Amino acid sequence: MKPMLRAHFTRSALVLALALAGAMPAHAQGGVVPAHAQEGAAPAHEPGGAAPARVLDLVDAWRAAQGADMQYAAAQAARQAGAARREQGASLWRPSLQLSGTVGAGSADSSIRGARFSAPGFGTLDGANFDTSINGGAAPRWALQARQPLINRERDAQKRQLELSADAAELEWHAAQQTLMLRVAERYFDAALAAEGLRVQQRQQRAVQRSLAEARERYQLGDAPVTDTHEAAARDQAVRAAVLAAQTALQLKQSALADITGWPSAQLQALRSGVASLPGNERSLDSWLAEVKAGNLALRMQAAGVEVAKQEAARYSVAATPTLDLVASVGQDRLSGSGDFGSATNSQTNAIVGLQLNLPLYSGGWRSAREDESLQLVAKASAEGEHQAQQVALQTRAAWLGLTVGASRVAALQDALTATRSRLDATRIGREVGERSTLELLNAENDAAAAELALLQARVAVLLDRLRLAALAGKLDEAELQQLNAHLLAPEGPR
Repeated sequence: MKPMLRAHFTRSALVLALALAGAMPAHAQGGVVPAHAQEGAAPAHEPGGAAPARVLDLVDAWRAAQGADMQYAAAQAARQAGAARREQGASLWRPSLQLSGTVGAGSADSSIRGARFSAPGFGTLDGANFDTSINGGAAPRWALQARQPLINRERDAQKRQLELSADAAELEWHAAQQTLMLRVAERYFDAALAAEGLRVQQRQQRAVQRSLAEARERYQLGDAPVTDTHEAAARDQAVRAAVLAAQTALQLKQSALADITGWPSAQLQALRSGVASLPGNERSLDSWLAEVKAGNLALRMQAAGVEVAKQEAARYSVAATPTLDLVASVGQDRLSGSGDFGSATNSQTNAIVGLQLNLPLYSGGWRSAREDESLQLVAKASAEGEHQAQQVALQTRAAWLGLTVGASRVAALQDALTATRSRLDATRIGREVGERSTLELLNAENDAAAAELALLQARVAVLLDRLRLAALAGKLDEAELQQLNAHLLAPEGPR
């Protein structure tokens, strides 16, 4: 066959093949479908088999995590323990009452010489002697004592320390709440992003497989070199490996989310597309820094720690040494039994109400050494607080910049995605008419997939920066999660 006739035959066969392919359903065609058809195409399979039983949004995940996360359960127990310290501090200035009793056996011998004895009807007798003896008699004893502190600087410091400890426990619980919210959001978005990434990779895999089938068909018709087939086959295997990696990543992210929520499987809401749906940031950096400085939970806990250290130093100051208590006591000692002179009973009752002053004079240098140690610990806690304030300010700047620049970055990536899709459509048409190679088409498909994944990652980064900024200011709560739910779109069938 002459070259001209062969070329004419090849082009005619190609036109006939493309015409036949256009009459076939989209899923059975060996050619390339438009981009909008790819967007709506269902994946070849859902990882994990059947569809999950429930749809899980961000607030659902947070509420489930409150009952499933062990770190949060530990924080709740610590909060309850901290609340008990406040009652402990109040009890330091309440009266204390103590009752003691003893039952046993005892012996006693007493001898009095030269005593004056007087009794009605007997007159007065000087030089009298009295002897008592009890051997192995019953010896019950009881005492009731009451004490009310009046002046005690050390108790003042202890009470303040316990109150600060209770406040710190409450702050730690709120911090644990916000930390859990961030962990839930990060794992939720990680899983949602992994699912979207898998969907993009599977869509690219189907496009590459269509390109491979078309390259083989054209090669068989003599209209394309064998290198196109090899390039498409190599790209098909590379995308297949990427799909397998994406499936593994999705399973890991879903397992991490299940660990924190307690739900073994859940269908997540998909990320809403578009720049307008992203949270904005209309406040200045200085405004955020001022709010973070006043409300950051970590800084407030650090300030409480500094105050606790100061109170510890106050416990060992010279002003804390004297104490004054109001005391009252009543008690009785009794011994009854038989002795050298027959049956006998000794009974003694004591009662007293008064003030008790304690003034330590010398402790061998222990108190002053403890005061010096505590003052150094105050300096240490203050320095750590300054360092933490610098770190929190740096984190605030990073989150503010991420949120401020994020919307513009997402808009740029959205434009980039639109451009790569337009390039992909143009490359497809050019490939059909022979102006573009199979490699150029594969590169265009790869760039479009990469642009879509970059856009999804940028959207997630903006959403997480909004949560981090609220957490730094101590304002992260369920209402913030509800607002972020507005930036998620419930799935409507397969994507």
